[in-house]
Amino acid sequence: MTSRSGILNIMEHSITPRHVAIIMDGNGRWAKKRLLPRTAGHSVGSEVFRKIAEYLGTIPGVEYLTVYAFSTENWSRPADEVKEIMRLLDHYMDTAMKSLIEKNIRLHFLGDLSVFDDKLRAKMEKLHEMSEHTTGLHVNVAVNYGGRDEITNAIRSMAKEGMDLTAVTQEDITSHLYTAGQPDPDLLIRPGGEKRLSNFLLWQLSYAEFYFTDVLWPDFSEKEIDEAIVWFAGRKRRYGNVK
Repeated sequence: MTSRSGILNIMEHSITPRHVAIIMDGNGRWAKKRLLPRTAGHSVGSEVFRKIAEYLGTIPGVEYLTVYAFSTENWSRPADEVKEIMRLLDHYMDTAMKSLIEKNIRLHFLGDLSVFDDKLRAKMEKLHEMSEHTTGLHVNVAVNYGGRDEITNAIRSMAKEGMDLTAVTQEDITSHLYTAGQPDPDLLIRPGGEKRLSNFLLWQLSYAEFYFTDVLWPDFSEKEIDEAIVWFAGRKRRYGNVK
């Protein structure tokens, strides 16, 4: 295992991912292993998210973080679990309002936000406004998000604008996604042992490097981030070309 000093040296002399995406997976299984309700895993997982976001903000070269917090399919989970996730989201926003400027983090919510109640949407908008002028890590939290829905909505938006859909370019689609104006992720990290995208950033992850680990999200730590970035530093990114 690479030492912390060795990792810092690698980060200093290698290309680090400008944009990191994370599928925060394994909360329920973590709780089940401890004979706890699934909601306990989500509670611990939300704290891990805060720590990891703050840590990534200290790594030179990392400018964006996008996390998969709640998918369009997650509404089918047990009602008490969905309710707890919404409570944690509400609590996180209250906490973020107190520390956002101090940590120099910009927060943005991705997805179809129309389904949330007025209180939650108002907090999301306020957080976005509060952090609009911060210069540190830009954190995207994907809630009620689905990659297919995002692409569908982009096409609908172009149609509403009167664009000729027979002449649409890749750049047109990119500019109508939730992440418009941001670089595509360079590195996708998925803890929890699963090896699939689960309808996450289907367009944006086309050329990302995929890092999978069996560590469950509530057990995820700064050390796991270090190891993922060291792994990324060793990748040869060709984008379909031969070098």
